[in-house]
Amino acid sequence: MNDEQLLRYSRHLLLEEIDVAGQEKLLQSHILVIGVGGLGSAAAPYLAAAGVGHITLIDHDCVELTNLQRQIMHTEDRVGISKVVSSKQFLQSLNSGIEIETIEAKATAALLDELLPSVDVVLDCTDNFSTRHLINASCVAHQTPLVSGSALRFDGQISVFDPKNSTSPCYACIFSPDESFEEVNCASMGIFSPLVGIIGAMQAAQALQVLIGFGEPLVGRMLLWNGRNTQIDEILIARNPDCQVCGKSS
Repeated sequence: MNDEQLLRYSRHLLLEEIDVAGQEKLLQSHILVIGVGGLGSAAAPYLAAAGVGHITLIDHDCVELTNLQRQIMHTEDRVGISKVVSSKQFLQSLNSGIEIETIEAKATAALLDELLPSVDVVLDCTDNFSTRHLINASCVAHQTPLVSGSALRFDGQISVFDPKNSTSPCYACIFSPDESFEEVNCASMGIFSPLVGIIGAMQAAQALQVLIGFGEPLVGRMLLWNGRNTQIDEILIARNPDCQVCGKSS
């Protein structure tokens, strides 16, 4: 690190769990954020501010007025433009010393196969089961840690799925791809504005822990946040040996 970086990240360097070695890991890391709506708008700024050296953003949507209630990377003067373009402008104004790559497209298996070999951690900030299963399958195939978050109405959840850890479940261990789930979203159900900030910031924190290697990330655990009564619950989740995605027979 140069003198400017030593000063910029000095509050990280004071933490013995991070220190110079941990900060250098962040500067050399590549994180993929899929979805720059509510969750991505909270997670990506903390990743950029923390000094993750390379951040790739994927999203196919444009900024709408209804997004501004919770998607804090986007502003009134950017309504109608690509969300990834808007996000890059925000993140570069926050930290010009890192690389921000944008892909204005839907996440597909082919696109993830192209990207994941160079990615250290994936953040799933999407809002539908089919895309989450696609991302999970790609992360398992490429042995890439996945930080998964979701938020709807007043309820949020977050977990870390690490294919490099032999005891870690994957997303499909909990939510089988064969099961039929009713797709619901904030457009029809509503969402409490700060909820995406809480879960998205937690996703950033989990990603930094995985990258640096300190503490105990939420592997084998799922954190549930209830915004109605400010209650946090944790459930243990186990790997399913018969999982069609990460099981031994897969």
